[in-house]
Amino acid sequence: MAIYRFVQANVTAMRVSSEADAVEARYNGLRELLTQQLQSLPPGTGALTGEPLKIEGHDRDDLSWVCPAGPGLLTRYATGDFQVSLRLRPHDAKSRQLDLGLLRKPKDDTAVSNEHETWVRLIDNVGTLQIRFFDSRLNTWVQRWTDTVTLPRLVKVVIGRNDAIAPKEITVPLARMPL
Repeated sequence: MAIYRFVQANVTAMRVSSEADAVEARYNGLRELLTQQLQSLPPGTGALTGEPLKIEGHDRDDLSWVCPAGPGLLTRYATGDFQVSLRLRPHDAKSRQLDLGLLRKPKDDTAVSNEHETWVRLIDNVGTLQIRFFDSRLNTWVQRWTDTVTLPRLVKVVIGRNDAIAPKEITVPLARMPL
């Protein structure tokens, strides 16, 4: 009986550990994606915007950028520039669960419908998404980024999961910070 309980406890511990590793891998992948994409944005083109949004008292912010095919679009088989938005979206029409993902559509698409949009789910069961931008001119974090000439020094993404005690924070430097 003691050997059975020992083996059972170890199997349970390994399962919990592998699930935690899988969740952490998703955050690490998102950090790498955002770092690579946001650091490659050219200033002066209005390629980065961010809007704050609250629904029922919960942050549901939006981060958008313009890019060609490559890492930021999650495909290399596309032509032209695309508007990509990091945002929350309902898992399906029936559930209240939100997923974090990328909404992609051609930049010059003027269609009223969303037939040219595609959704790539990155992290499921997300409760909140807070995005802040460090404006070095004001020396503070701001909720909205609309400056089409300069890029913020830092972008901070805070992801709150429904099944986690503490939110996960990702900070991406877009420029060197003075010492």
